[in-house]
Amino acid sequence: MNSALERFTPRQRMYAAGLGIALVSLLAGYGLSTLGGESGGGDAATDTGCEDVLYWYDPMVPDQRFDEPGKSPFMDMQLVPKCAGGDAQGAGGVSIDSTLVQNFGIRTAEAEYGVLEPEISVTGTLAYNGSEMAIVQPRAGGYVQRTYGHAPQDLIARGAPIVDILVPEWGGAQNEYLAVAATGDEALTRAARERLRLLGMPDSMIASVARSGRPQTIITVTAPQSGAITSLGVRPGMTVAAGQSLAEISGYSPIWLEAAVPEALAGNARVGQPVSATLTAFPGERFAGRIIAILPSAQDASRTITVRAAMPNPGLRLKPGMFAQVMLAPERREALLVPSEAVIRTGERTLVMIAQEGGGNRPAEIRIGREANGRTEVLAGLAAGERVVTSGQFLLDSEASLAGIDVRPVDQAPSGASEDRGSDDADEPQTYRATGTIERINANSVTLRHGPVPALEWPAMTMPFASEGPEQLRGFARGDRVSFTFVQASTGPRIVSIRKTGQ
Repeated sequence: MNSALERFTPRQRMYAAGLGIALVSLLAGYGLSTLGGESGGGDAATDTGCEDVLYWYDPMVPDQRFDEPGKSPFMDMQLVPKCAGGDAQGAGGVSIDSTLVQNFGIRTAEAEYGVLEPEISVTGTLAYNGSEMAIVQPRAGGYVQRTYGHAPQDLIARGAPIVDILVPEWGGAQNEYLAVAATGDEALTRAARERLRLLGMPDSMIASVARSGRPQTIITVTAPQSGAITSLGVRPGMTVAAGQSLAEISGYSPIWLEAAVPEALAGNARVGQPVSATLTAFPGERFAGRIIAILPSAQDASRTITVRAAMPNPGLRLKPGMFAQVMLAPERREALLVPSEAVIRTGERTLVMIAQEGGGNRPAEIRIGREANGRTEVLAGLAAGERVVTSGQFLLDSEASLAGIDVRPVDQAPSGASEDRGSDDADEPQTYRATGTIERINANSVTLRHGPVPALEWPAMTMPFASEGPEQLRGFARGDRVSFTFVQASTGPRIVSIRKTGQ
């Protein structure tokens, strides 16, 4: 070797050394790449956990497939392998690698029965009680002799004087009555007394004239009820006519609360439904009431329905015009519930991913109802006890779509689904008990002033109850103290049984 090199010139020996170094480098690089490829292939097989990888894909863009692993060109994440075969697919479901289950935080929850109480929060204002408004009018025309210093928005008690009116024509009629009464003729005396009544004179004044023997031509008009003077149209020295409106008195105990409910939520409001309200004037306090009417027309500008509720107002703390934040609590009923995050809305249907007992997951179509507090009511398509995927369900749904797995129809849910349970509950409405006093009786209803109903969070109030017919209320009269049971029907509270207290 050395003798052969000695034959070369120095320049030739330099070229030969360079060629040798290049050849050694090439052989070393080839060996390292071969070893690295074998090692990398083994790691990839180990990481995927698949015996046979069909392709790689990005879960966020599942329709795009790649022949080799690597980083996704769409998201800052590694591509996910699509494994061939699998027991879950064969059983009608889809499964993913256990490592991905942990990495994606896939969780499940059980569909179970519970009480869903979605509160509807709306705005409202306090108003005068329109059913307790009195219009003050004189029965005869005359002249205003005296007013008592009242002004609009003043509070006035029942029986308080408002105005004194001089009625000149009463003087002659009263003198004639006294003259007839002095004759002792009973028939003529009754006729003269009746004439005084027709002139608008109250019985108390007629009795006072007969007792004193002197005419009285000044009548004091008093307030027929307690409340606020919302309109006052009388001043000293005025001439007033019979039937002229002198004042309007509006009550506000109980006070009205008028809430604006969006048209889309109007179906959740019903007569007899409890409500609660908070006011900025009384922070930290909540005032309870009950819906007494749902007005028949919607507001064109706001597309809202006005719901009217009555609230007790002890001490007259609540003032008309105050702004209120109103919470409407719908009827309490038990329903099949799942976490709202488990629900997949595609636009055409609603799905959940069901975790199957034998492994894997299968999409199922459901019908949903109300939603509140992070839970959704399932009306059909799911049975109690089935487990639904609450996190990572979109990845599983993509896998199911790629694998061509059929969605379980609504009507193929296991027995004991929510719709069966709901029909049983509808057949057996809950009954409530209370005591009260009869205020008014009609052919098919009775108005009761009842005590609190803790089960419904009702305060003591006066409200109408539907009856089963005139036979149920036969033998009862206004003022009777009664004990009764009722149910909350779709049209409002309805009497089930009623009896007089002590019987």
